Amino acid sequence: MAQIGLFPLELVLVPTERVPLHIFEERYKDLIGECIELGSEFGIVLTKANGDIHHVGTRASVSEVLEVTPDGRMHIIVEGGDRFRVLEVDHGRSFDTVTVEELVDEDDPPEPADLTRALETYKRLQETVGAPGEAPDPGSPQFDFEVVARVDFSAATKQEFLELTSPRLRVARLGTLLERAVDALAIDQELRQRAHGNGKVTPFDTSV
Repeated sequence: MAQIGLFPLELVLVPTERVPLHIFEERYKDLIGECIELGSEFGIVLTKANGDIHHVGTRASVSEVLEVTPDGRMHIIVEGGDRFRVLEVDHGRSFDTVTVEELVDEDDPPEPADLTRALETYKRLQETVGAPGEAPDPGSPQFDFEVVARVDFSAATKQEFLELTSPRLRVARLGTLLERAVDALAIDQELRQRAHGNGKVTPFDTSV
């Protein structure tokens, strides 16, 4: 078990993902300033609509400080590390701290066919949207999270991935979601082409 500072946000950070953050609240200036000074990590968790938090989150480290304004606001880049489960919340400082335990995966490796499916579908998605760069290595132990980090999934979907402790289930689920994304993009492109061609769009046949 360990204790780290807590940063609740309306986003999910998955392992290997890099995201920009704008730090402006005083309590989080304190938190991030301390982490930069000590080279320590903090925890990012997704907030719920009722103000509560999800109890599975990700350790984050400050990988780059882009700007510090005269009033102390910061523009930073953070990178996702290990996942954790919140055991206890302490409100004793300007920012909350949490006692956490590492969230460990089960010994349940992905099916090779599901890895291939996820990789090939991700490549199709890249081609469809014209995204540059190499696809993640399917041999990487964090292949699934590396893919999730590169796709604009909803916060709810990313939280689902974060909480799953079966690599087999994560990769199988990833393949399904990527296929849906490719299909949705294909439909969108077809509709745009039709609208561009004659100004009309043929409605979907909902009777099938």
